[in-house]
Amino acid sequence: MAARTLPTVRVSLKGAKSLRRGTPWLYRTELAEPPSVEARGAVVAVVDPQGNPIGQAFYAQRSPLALRLLTRRPPSEEPVDEAFFRRRLEAALARRAPLKQRDGLRLVHGEADLLPGLFVDRYGTGLTLQTLSEGMDARKEWAARALVELTGATHVVCRDDASGRDFEGLKREVVLLHGKGEARFTYHEGENRFEVDLLGDMKTGAFLDQVDNHLRAGELARGEALDLFSYHGGFALALSRSCDSVLAVEQDPKAAERARENAARNGRANVTVENANAFDVLRRFADTGRRFDTVVLDPPGLAKRREGLATALRAYHELNLRAFKCLKPEGLLVTCSCSGKLGREAFEEMVLSAAEDAKRPVQILERRGAGLDHPVFGGLLETEYLKALYVRAL
Repeated sequence: MAARTLPTVRVSLKGAKSLRRGTPWLYRTELAEPPSVEARGAVVAVVDPQGNPIGQAFYAQRSPLALRLLTRRPPSEEPVDEAFFRRRLEAALARRAPLKQRDGLRLVHGEADLLPGLFVDRYGTGLTLQTLSEGMDARKEWAARALVELTGATHVVCRDDASGRDFEGLKREVVLLHGKGEARFTYHEGENRFEVDLLGDMKTGAFLDQVDNHLRAGELARGEALDLFSYHGGFALALSRSCDSVLAVEQDPKAAERARENAARNGRANVTVENANAFDVLRRFADTGRRFDTVVLDPPGLAKRREGLATALRAYHELNLRAFKCLKPEGLLVTCSCSGKLGREAFEEMVLSAAEDAKRPVQILERRGAGLDHPVFGGLLETEYLKALYVRAL
């Protein structure tokens, strides 16, 4: 059977070189000849200025990010159909086999799993699905059905309410694609059990990219601990295993209450949750001379766009400066950033600058990122968004 003819997009010489070097994205400014296509999320054949094939890609009609490469093979060798996407889903699930003991983890991580713009998280028997590309947005109902078949999930919640969809020109929505009734599930981080509401909680329910960092902090922490931007208490409960006391600070009232419930559910009587602004709390402790043996900073992404990076860096610097001032001698600081626009080197430079301003010599103990279920895609530095630095202040 002859391969079906796909709409063709011709890219610039610069764009062709970028795609062939391994970058899977191409912006609209590098299109020499856009395809003639009306369907949302269409798959197109990609060629260079001379007409030589480069591969097949999702084409977005509205996003500045026009092409997301799916395969380097032409349609005659590898048709991009439902069987193609199912094979990619199966491969992503197989990659998580070493993590089979976990009941809370990411199952599909977008470009890193060769499924551009598709992210799937598991919480027990519930799944959240998020699409950040026009191509995957058009296929999310199919993806939900396939995931139910492959995982046996009882619920699939579409959490397409992230700000990244604004950039793609996609509407925000939260929809239950499979299952009935509430979508509340439990999952574990080590021995700690957490509850999530997949329809109502932030992000896709929890911050699964930080699970390994939560557990590592619990191994290194000691004494009196302060956990800022605690959300549901992931760091706080991990710290509680090795610390005498943990003060968890969370500004969102609903998240703070969930953190209290999680602490009580796990019998962590040494965890106290305060519903407050982290900047205000650090300022108060600086004024009163309150000091801690362990401090964790895990703020939300402060730099959503590159043009806001300078402002974000000032906020990160202030947080880390005040955290250093609140640390006792030999104290541990676990400081994080999930801002993809802030590179690892610039983040570390900011932390060391804050330590210098606080007049605290430091040891860098570990440089960490997201867990194994959130791999970084070579050729796309944007996928290395999470930075975690473990520092001892002398």
